[in-house]
Amino acid sequence: MILVIPGETEWTKNGRYTGITDLELTPAGVNQVMATGTQLVGPGKLIDSAMIARVWVSPRKRAQQTCQLIFSGTDDIADKVTITEDIAEWDHGDYEGLVVGEIRARRKEKGLDGEREWNIWRDGCEGGESADQVTRRLDCLIAQIRKIQAPYMNGEKPVDVVVVAHGLILRCFVKRWLEYLLHDPIPMMLSPGAIGILSYKNHDIREPGFAIGMALPCPT
Repeated sequence: MILVIPGETEWTKNGRYTGITDLELTPAGVNQVMATGTQLVGPGKLIDSAMIARVWVSPRKRAQQTCQLIFSGTDDIADKVTITEDIAEWDHGDYEGLVVGEIRARRKEKGLDGEREWNIWRDGCEGGESADQVTRRLDCLIAQIRKIQAPYMNGEKPVDVVVVAHGLILRCFVKRWLEYLLHDPIPMMLSPGAIGILSYKNHDIREPGFAIGMALPCPT
């Protein structure tokens, strides 16, 4: 299970919440993704199209651009790609384009969060999605992935899955993959243009895990 994070956008640089706003990658973001693709994508590499069963991509431009760039040297991937709102970034609603400090100040003006500060994992977004809504759509996608992978836990058939999406929704995805609630505190960092790896312990579909270290394939 391979996670691909889009490269840098203008709002990534200043920490603005970017949900439905359709930003493209900056030139630096393009370079980030291309560098990742050069190192990690291709025959015999970590991301090998021959090993991939499905690719799910967010419909936002930055995610689709990232998918196109990272697989730019691959000819046999198009038929495996599905674009879906299931993995679109969290809809930030009224908080779109704001930074955390601005969101908390606005909520305080409305008399909200008197006892504790706003936390998106718990409180969601006014005019946007709640944590429960995000959970439901991610759980739907994870169920599809596990249906594909469950029959081949011992490597009988290559069934790698790639998800190309956004920093916040992929952190949500990791939590749900591991069967945590979204408000459970798991500090995670995802750099623009980076790759993340999830899998299963003991080749058991009932034991989802994440790889904190992974050896790269040996050159052939």
